[in-house]
Amino acid sequence: MSSTIDKSAIETILQHIAQAHADKDAAKLAALYKPATRLFDLAPPLSRTGMNVGDISAWFDTWEGPINLEYQDVNTELSGNLAITTALLHMSGKKKEGEEVDLWFRATTCLKQYNGRWLIIHEHTSVPFYMDGSERAALDLQPE
Repeated sequence: MSSTIDKSAIETILQHIAQAHADKDAAKLAALYKPATRLFDLAPPLSRTGMNVGDISAWFDTWEGPINLEYQDVNTELSGNLAITTALLHMSGKKKEGEEVDLWFRATTCLKQYNGRWLIIHEHTSVPFYMDGSERAALDLQPE
């Protein structure tokens, strides 16, 4: 029973992440992460620690309207107070300079339960790259 409740709580966190992007609410997004969360994001640098509300807000401000974020093929594994979720994410929307974004990428999210509340303690997002020597990111891929 507890496993089902925990998986539901984690799915709710993923929904909150998507909603925070749609609302462009940096504080709501940052509240889902433990302050010392280790992040391996799509954007440089290679890693960073913690969600900076100012940086998130600045990135949100580069979008014309909502940022649509959809989770697909979500798989959550639980072990005690730790959880790992893997998923494919579809991000779409329009940037202020007019660029239409339609991007699929991968995410692994690690969560830990503190006093009954799940928080993200590590997140890794990535896109594959073509192994043909071009070193191009494979931004045109979609789920099969």
